[in-house]
Amino acid sequence: MANKTKFQAIRGTRDLLPPDTALWNHVEQTAHEVFRTFGFGEIRPPIFESTELFARAVGSDTDIVSKEMYTFEDYDAAELVELRTAAVTFVGPFSNKETFVQFTTRVGMFVLAAANAFIAGQIPKTPENERTIQKARDLITILNTFQSQGDRELLPRVGELKDTIRQVKFGDVISLRPEATASVCRAYIEHNMQQLPQPVKLYYMGPMFRRERPQKGRYRQFYQIGAEVLEVVRPDAAKGAVTESAKADVAGSSVATRHSPLATSLQKDAITDAEVIEMVMTFFDRLGLTGVQLDINSIGHAADNCRRGYVGTLKAALEKVKDQLGADSQRRIETNPLRILDSKLEHEQAIIATLPKIADHLCDDCKAHYAAVKHHLQLRGVLFHENWRLVRGLDYYMRTTFEITATGLGSQNAVCGGGRYDGLVELLGGPPTKGIGFAIGEDRLILSLQAQAAAQPGAASGSGSPLAARHSPLVFIAWMGEHAYATAVRAAKDLRTAGFSVELPPTELKFGKALERASKLNSRFALILGDNEVSDGLWTLKTLADGTQQKLTEPQLLDFLKKL
Repeated sequence: MANKTKFQAIRGTRDLLPPDTALWNHVEQTAHEVFRTFGFGEIRPPIFESTELFARAVGSDTDIVSKEMYTFEDYDAAELVELRTAAVTFVGPFSNKETFVQFTTRVGMFVLAAANAFIAGQIPKTPENERTIQKARDLITILNTFQSQGDRELLPRVGELKDTIRQVKFGDVISLRPEATASVCRAYIEHNMQQLPQPVKLYYMGPMFRRERPQKGRYRQFYQIGAEVLEVVRPDAAKGAVTESAKADVAGSSVATRHSPLATSLQKDAITDAEVIEMVMTFFDRLGLTGVQLDINSIGHAADNCRRGYVGTLKAALEKVKDQLGADSQRRIETNPLRILDSKLEHEQAIIATLPKIADHLCDDCKAHYAAVKHHLQLRGVLFHENWRLVRGLDYYMRTTFEITATGLGSQNAVCGGGRYDGLVELLGGPPTKGIGFAIGEDRLILSLQAQAAAQPGAASGSGSPLAARHSPLVFIAWMGEHAYATAVRAAKDLRTAGFSVELPPTELKFGKALERASKLNSRFALILGDNEVSDGLWTLKTLADGTQQKLTEPQLLDFLKKL
């Protein structure tokens, strides 16, 4: 008998099971409730998108796009697949005339079919496909001029031709989403949301996918809760320059309010940034998450008198200490110097501490905006810590950036990251649009909440765990006798209608066994229904923690449970 395959979850993924899923539902429901109070609506973008969308938004040279995305070609081209397979799997000797003709015929049939499919729009009509098909034609012509040569001369050219036809794309190249901001921006553009009252406030939650090395709190299928605020820049809107009087107000911590004549474009952005941060901090507070720290920074904007100038200064300083840096940081001096500030290598920390700080290189507008953000956070009672090393690597990120950390996660303790990205929508083909958002790592947030719950007194007993409490039935119905079963069914229905969690066993259990079962399920109460309870109309409710009992009518039982 053949061995049976034992299927398991793919590496880097896992099943979310009860009682943990109760906590996940609680976290997500809290997000729905809190975000709604700030005027956000939920968006549910698709799980896969065009790979090019993420390449533009995240950066084609980032590890996420170049190494970590799950990417595949989506097509329905069986005939082309068959023709290409016949060509690329064909083997020589190509110095044999008959074999040579067979090969060039197969390749020619594929190239002709691909060209016709391209014209008909059956495969992507991209410049890359057009160039590849033409290159294949040219290579066939060149190969024919070498027909009389031996395999030594022919094989390199045959190999090049095979590689070329492999590059013809039969369908769209799509990827499972590694993040959701790009999808939200794409939806904003596609559905003409710039025509809606601005700003548009959207939030999302769901799975993301990255092929990373699995570790605690980091999975290949992971979950995020995030939000974005997008606002189109109208042609007649202010260009973002802060007036001298407004700057004076900011400097004096007397920032203009949303409705004041001095509420300039930058000040309005600062207020939006502060409110977004307030919302996510409110969410964590509502969850009861402790040990939370908010770090903020301004990374200015991409101008010579601001971030671009700072990057040049930073790069010059890094060149002086290059030999003391690790290999990754040495590489980043040329590719992305800002990312070196985010290094976690122990031996680099003292070096980084001596580097120039971006706050000393911000332009006047960015300084004013940052001061306004801090003022409005203070106005909202949001505590923060300034962290000059908090950066973002892509040019369209600007000004406000923030990160939130929590306890119970070790050194990798970030649960949320966010910032302003006024250039992203335009980069993706939309109109000039301001944007700010954040993403919460839900897996890491859950871990932090679980660590917090485990540290509470009584957590080890099981019944003291808030996870078990959320999953366990409030009431276990211990019924005895056929006559009592009908009453038990009605009682379960009425209690569930009232919103209480009830466990009704399908078979009769002896009294001791019923209480044992209720205890294992961490039920708080056992509702005892026997012949006497049914005939008298007085039901026995037993509190399992202390063993006390009381006799209640059905209305009294409902009133008692509602007062808990």
